[in-house]
Amino acid sequence: MAISADTVIAAFEQSRIIPVFYHDDADVCLAVMQACYDAGLRVFEFTSRGANARPNFAILRDKKLTDMPDLYLGIGTIKRAEDAAIYSGMGADFIVSPITDPATAEYCRSADILWIPGCMSPTEISVAEKHQAKLVKLFPGNVLGPGYVNAIKPLFPQLKFMPTGGVEPTEESMSAWFASGVVCVGMGSNLLSKSLIEKKDWEALKEKVLQSFAFVKGMK
Repeated sequence: MAISADTVIAAFEQSRIIPVFYHDDADVCLAVMQACYDAGLRVFEFTSRGANARPNFAILRDKKLTDMPDLYLGIGTIKRAEDAAIYSGMGADFIVSPITDPATAEYCRSADILWIPGCMSPTEISVAEKHQAKLVKLFPGNVLGPGYVNAIKPLFPQLKFMPTGGVEPTEESMSAWFASGVVCVGMGSNLLSKSLIEKKDWEALKEKVLQSFAFVKGMK
């Protein structure tokens, strides 16, 4: 039975930080997802960016079903409806795209799975809205900045926004974004430190995520 889009979005709003990650090594993927989960996050975006994306996603999905029943595990970097269908069939809880692709929107609507399109311009956001998106990924966030959100939010009062790219795991950076009106932020390597992952210092990684999560808990 499909999870409703509103249920998944509520989890995004509660976690507020959405980790975005890919690695070829399945054991590393498992350890990173575990560190994020242990730090209190309940949403995890795995990205379809490498040769092992599908088998590693399947391993993460099995881990979620066994040990993390309250985690929402989705797939990112989906640019085609065909790929959305593959991962939906594998049990993804949501689909994130770097672009606004109407065919992917159509598939996700038919499959009753949350589609989060990537948008940069007001026109792209408008297209996303017309295809019934409820949560829009603003990408790349480092180019757009919090001021962009302030400017476009009045144009799209029914939509919720999530910047990805360029968000820093600092109180200053996240305060600026949340003050602009976003409901959550997507973070990759800025949060999931490459050096800590290379050292396999999972406890330190958990502490870093925990600290970042603590920053956002009280932000409006």
